[in-house]
Amino acid sequence: MSNLSNLPTLSPEGSLSSYLQEIRKFPMLGADEEYMLAKAWTEHGDREAAHKMVTSHLRLVAKIAMGYRGYGLPVADLISEGNVGMMQAVKRFDPEKGFRLATYAMWWIRAAIQEYILRSWSLVKIGTTAAQKKLFFNLRRVKGQIEAIEEGDLTPENVAKIAEQLDVPESDVISMNRRMTAMDHSLNAPLRADAEGEWQDWLIDENPDAETQVAENEERDQRMELLSEAMADLNEREKHILTERRLKEPATTLEELSQQYGVSRERVRQIEVRAFEKVQKAMRQKAQETGLGNPDKSSD
Repeated sequence: MSNLSNLPTLSPEGSLSSYLQEIRKFPMLGADEEYMLAKAWTEHGDREAAHKMVTSHLRLVAKIAMGYRGYGLPVADLISEGNVGMMQAVKRFDPEKGFRLATYAMWWIRAAIQEYILRSWSLVKIGTTAAQKKLFFNLRRVKGQIEAIEEGDLTPENVAKIAEQLDVPESDVISMNRRMTAMDHSLNAPLRADAEGEWQDWLIDENPDAETQVAENEERDQRMELLSEAMADLNEREKHILTERRLKEPATTLEELSQQYGVSRERVRQIEVRAFEKVQKAMRQKAQETGLGNPDKSSD
């Protein structure tokens, strides 16, 4: 397997645009070529084939890494960690599973970047439980959905909405928001005290390239198929409550569902949690069977 020293690198002082221009030189692979390269690697240990599969997906790594730039960490480090995940994906990719490498690699790239962020943020003790990881990686998204634009502490109403949607205590929402707000960087802040460049200089075109679109569409289809199969094991009440609470935007409130079913809000919440756990377990098992899962890493 090729190592990182053989790949283009982006130093903290380097130009992101130059790096992106360099990695665009590597051609994207067609399905047949990708299959043959993967077979050459898995069956014969062909390092050159593995290297071609990695380099052809460096643009995908950069695209995913830029999605995590709001955590106050150097983009160069995010891309470097994503490249490590890409290499792990190539190492474990099975071309006989029937899907493209990009779809499989997205799981590994995200997991590698998220683990790096969690290690870095451990300095401010963000916590390591599944619920805290979920809050950490979803707080910005949910704040955007409910248009919580407060620069400081969230309003009590928004804290309650976020806590209910992510199923975490309100105190955790307040604490995490304060930590993340303190770590956020202004896009106009200088990269270094002695540098002229600003954080906004590191941004790239948000329009998805063809490779990203194909990978995301394929991943979405795979997820929807897994979800559909997993939900088939739920009874009608579990399926309806889970759909209303987790798959609908905006989510139906516990109060509305409790009135509809004539049970307490707590009972509705228990049914939701139980149904969600069933679906998670079923999807995880199916994903591992098909090779889409990532049994060695967590990506809450």
